[in-house]
Amino acid sequence: MSIDIANEAGVAVDEVGLAAVARFTLDQMRIHPLAELSVLLVDERTMTELHERWMGEPGPTDVLAFPMDELRPPHLGGNREDPGPEPGLLGDVVLCPPVAAEQAEKAGHSTQDELELLCVHGILHLLGYDHAEPEEHAVMFGTQDQLLKAWREARDTKERPGL
Repeated sequence: MSIDIANEAGVAVDEVGLAAVARFTLDQMRIHPLAELSVLLVDERTMTELHERWMGEPGPTDVLAFPMDELRPPHLGGNREDPGPEPGLLGDVVLCPPVAAEQAEKAGHSTQDELELLCVHGILHLLGYDHAEPEEHAVMFGTQDQLLKAWREARDTKERPGL
């Protein structure tokens, strides 16, 4: 799996941690092992421009997702033994660390935890999840919560290998 992290935000971010949560999410969602994902971290000015241009909404947002490969979905339907056709390019997840930092403070957790949440959220959008309707919202946020819980358990186990 190819995960490219580009930090153009001008602030230090745990890029290795973001790549790890992205890889974990794609593995858990049974995405083709050769699929490609790009995660871009931007400042508020750039995120505002993207948000206004692509969503028609003012100001910066926390995460945007730009799917690239809608003709050939990279999902394997749970069958990792048969990788099927070419893996495909999933798309881009764009994160805004300054907005994430504000949200993290309000939520009472770290900016890294917020960025990981937003990264998972963006990946789910690339995979076709949405939250416009109540039913979609329940499915997407339920999946997001399950993935983050499993990620944190796996991460915490690695950090404390003797337990």
